[in-house]
Amino acid sequence: MFKAEAFSPHVTLAASLIAHAAEGDDGSHDLAHILRVFRNAMRIHAGEGGDGRILAAAVLLHDCVAVEKNSPLRAKASALAAEKASVILAELGWSAADIGAVAHAITAHSFSAGVTPRTIEAKILQDADRLDAIGMVGVARCFYIGGRMGSGLYDPFDPAATNRPLDDKRYAIDHFQTKLFKLAEGFQTETGRRLAAARDQSLRDFLSAFMDEI
Repeated sequence: MFKAEAFSPHVTLAASLIAHAAEGDDGSHDLAHILRVFRNAMRIHAGEGGDGRILAAAVLLHDCVAVEKNSPLRAKASALAAEKASVILAELGWSAADIGAVAHAITAHSFSAGVTPRTIEAKILQDADRLDAIGMVGVARCFYIGGRMGSGLYDPFDPAATNRPLDDKRYAIDHFQTKLFKLAEGFQTETGRRLAAARDQSLRDFLSAFMDEI
């Protein structure tokens, strides 16, 4: 059951936007993900500043369009979400300037979009979303998405890809090397970088323990 109080201090805003926040049945981009990203964003916002209302709206609507990881439209997912968010906010009477700020943050948050964030709100959203892709939550999401896409856990004869190309579409564990270990290098804010360093180490510790067990 949705509890707007979880999105304090933006309870009223959350209540007005949450119906649009997530669509589809992807458990890695569901309401729990939105709430984790919101908490990450508020933590970074406390240290970095920015407009909390713009940031909260961008967090709440950043995944309002669902596009599967293996879809040819994946690189356009954030742009599609920004377009939908703009319509939603316009219907709520938001100014064009504020809608534009939210739309930019949403467009720039995605790894696959390749858009450079220009505002502090966009930088915070990108960092907050990427924090959810690393650490122990990132491990869980990696294997969840791998199963959703039909991937195996690892190559039983060469799990570390010593003598084969990395292929994270075939083996979920390869995603650590192809993407997850690269994320900590690209954080936009000092607070985000500090939080990412701890989660990145958790990822590396997990992979080491995993390899020991297999």
